[in-house]
Amino acid sequence: MPLIEVSIARGRTPDQLRALIAGLHRAAETAVGAVPDNTTVIIREIEHEHWSRGNQTIAERNASTQEAALNEAPQNAAAEQRSY
Repeated sequence: MPLIEVSIARGRTPDQLRALIAGLHRAAETAVGAVPDNTTVIIREIEHEHWSRGNQTIAERNASTQEAALNEAPQNAAAEQRSY
């Protein structure tokens, strides 16, 4: 009677989460011969502000990435103008 628990950052669509659940059920059936009716899957969606790695939350990492992209855009535009 497998119990599969997954923590995942919030942001997936209901269809993506449903596909994940279906895939986990199939994996349990294939890998250990689990009976589908006896398999439980629990998905925990974690807010980006509540998940960190390397002392940086996902929200902080995303903000840094967006800021870097915004800073690069003007530089890339200037370089393209110079190349003509």
